[in-house]
Amino acid sequence: MKQLLVFVLFAAMLCWLMFSPIYKHVLIVRQAVLQQEVDYLLEVGASGSYGFISAAMQEQSRERLARFGMRPDDIVFELSTTSGAEASNPYAPVPRGVGIALTMSYPYENLFEIDRLIGLAPPSPSERMKATGMKMSEYVP
Repeated sequence: MKQLLVFVLFAAMLCWLMFSPIYKHVLIVRQAVLQQEVDYLLEVGASGSYGFISAAMQEQSRERLARFGMRPDDIVFELSTTSGAEASNPYAPVPRGVGIALTMSYPYENLFEIDRLIGLAPPSPSERMKATGMKMSEYVP
């Protein structure tokens, strides 16, 4: 009986040691891709040509992130400006000097379930990884 218990504990520990780097790598890549996409959208959206981040730009962003294995419907965008103006309206671009803030979030998707083998509680299903950025608009009417 004692040997069986040792075997089960050793097998659980071995599984955790083998697979924990994999899911942590996935987590790091997803976080980096989200931050890169936030930076890109802010660079394009706050440029002198646009002054906004439209729904079409957000949809293109979802398509790019889908290539990395993310589910497009689970990506959430939160746009705001320092002046309170709408940052997604292409008919009323944000003028120069006003900050555009963008936060993108995505769920963890059970990446930490294997941590249960060693007694760690994974994040709740409602928790999300987030990437945030802010850039001053350069649009001049």
